[in-house]
Amino acid sequence: MFYGEYLHTLDDKNRFILPARFREVAEKHNIRSFFLTRGLDRCLFLFPDVEWRRQESAFKALPLTSSTARRFNRIYFSGAVEIELTRQGRILIPAYLKEFAGIDREIVVIGVSSRIEIWSKENWDRFYSEAIGDFESIAEQLIQG
Repeated sequence: MFYGEYLHTLDDKNRFILPARFREVAEKHNIRSFFLTRGLDRCLFLFPDVEWRRQESAFKALPLTSSTARRFNRIYFSGAVEIELTRQGRILIPAYLKEFAGIDREIVVIGVSSRIEIWSKENWDRFYSEAIGDFESIAEQLIQG
């Protein structure tokens, strides 16, 4: 659903314009709201409402007696904020999420199928340069056939 890599800059109010292709996908699938939260690898996750509800159900099903599950859910859900795109397609990144992801002004917005990830340019460049060298061996481990 969401694919590609886009470089953007936050404005003075910590907003960016969602890439046009992502806005087109949202319109085509009648996506009206998103949820933004702390992601993994120091990026932010942006989920369409329907996918967020699917994730929420899965995480709520984790056992309450598991301290690991409780810790994860606390961090994950306490960081979440519902986002509605402005008419211009802008998204506001709250200060606490900006800080979590190490975002200053330049960001990279990537589509990862059912979610969108928002990275500081510096963190994305570092992650990409480390991961690209292992891409083929990772594929061999994950994809059978």
